[in-house]
Amino acid sequence: MTSEKVAIVTAGGGGIGEGVCRELKKSGYRLTIMSRSESCEKLAEELGGIGVRGSVADAEDLKNVVSTTLKKFGRIDAVVNHTAHPPKGELLEIDDEAWHVGLDVLILNVVRMARLVTPHMLKQGHGVWVNISTFAAFEPEQSLPVSCTLRAGLSAFAKLYADRYAASNIRMNNVLPGYIDSLDHAESTKDRIPLGRIGTVQEIAQTTRFLISDEAGYITGQNLIVDGGMTRHL
Repeated sequence: MTSEKVAIVTAGGGGIGEGVCRELKKSGYRLTIMSRSESCEKLAEELGGIGVRGSVADAEDLKNVVSTTLKKFGRIDAVVNHTAHPPKGELLEIDDEAWHVGLDVLILNVVRMARLVTPHMLKQGHGVWVNISTFAAFEPEQSLPVSCTLRAGLSAFAKLYADRYAASNIRMNNVLPGYIDSLDHAESTKDRIPLGRIGTVQEIAQTTRFLISDEAGYITGQNLIVDGGMTRHL
């Protein structure tokens, strides 16, 4: 068992997930990195952690990543639920199967991880969660119907979880990125953003690291929008 803090990062082999792993490593965390490809193993080798292949949509894969972490490190102090993008399409042309895939990828991944890890956090007397969501959870976009619909539900779950376990010193927050350079975006996208530029993976990773840190110890049940000022609601 290690005395160092331990974090699990799902979909951590590239993009925002990789950025989060690098930030947490700099903050002294031991890491378990999960992804569907060998990218998690390569990054884990570089960062001195462990890589576990699997999908966030597979309940058995999630059990495996948790049990592997506990066997190796003996503790779990933080979980970052990051995931791939769900199905897209025209609103009423998306079939039931695609909606169910979205449910597995965007909400049940968090619920299942919470069931698995929360008992260990309760025994430790602390724990922290960050779920990577999207700005469109609060301002829905026609181009992201599954994502914004279900991630609005994730916001509700995170608030319920945060309220339920706050007294046990376990926190949960969501980070809601805008347009980030982990993906390619049309040049015209910048016109929507008051800061006039696409956000960076590092900015999302640093925000996530902050929410996990003791500096954010009085923040729970919140949705932190990191979008360059694009969303308009108050």
